[in-house]
Amino acid sequence: MRVAIIGAGNVGTALATSFIRAGHDVVITSRDPEDAASAAAASGATVAASNVAAVQGADVIIPAVYFPSLAEVAADIATAAAGIPVVDVSNRISFGAAGPEIDTTSSNAEALAELLPASPVVKAFNTLFASRQVDPIVDGVRLDGFVAADDPAAKALVLELVASIGLKPVDVGPLARARQLEGLAFLNMALNITNEGS
Repeated sequence: MRVAIIGAGNVGTALATSFIRAGHDVVITSRDPEDAASAAAASGATVAASNVAAVQGADVIIPAVYFPSLAEVAADIATAAAGIPVVDVSNRISFGAAGPEIDTTSSNAEALAELLPASPVVKAFNTLFASRQVDPIVDGVRLDGFVAADDPAAKALVLELVASIGLKPVDVGPLARARQLEGLAFLNMALNITNEGS
């Protein structure tokens, strides 16, 4: 399938690498053309000139950007992305007096769905660090690839994408389950921050 990735950081590059290895056609773009070129060179993806150019003709769209940038990206691609599944891979984390914090009353995925009402939004690829997206086998065991969505066709497509890169696809239910998936990722990040990555 044709996958459009917006964002050329660690997550975007790791996912592009995994998708290319699985035989998918990947286009990648970034606000910094040099970053996009580097990610493409590292992964084998093709560089798109803009976000809109990347999503045109895509089977699935992945904005691999920090959550504060999602509103801008969504506004840019809303028309071109209509009807195309959009996968939210972001996580929510902030810092308070006691350290890392998370708001569990909603999720980034639900917020993105409000920004892109014409596109089915799916939550996936957020519970593993980028290094595990590239290498999803640990001690001979396939790591879980959790997927949450309200749209059955979009969910089935992303479950297929998850399986294609070697993860064990797990349907966790409706998009509201993204709250728990983001909570799981938060715990992973908070423990790494607290233990300084050990």
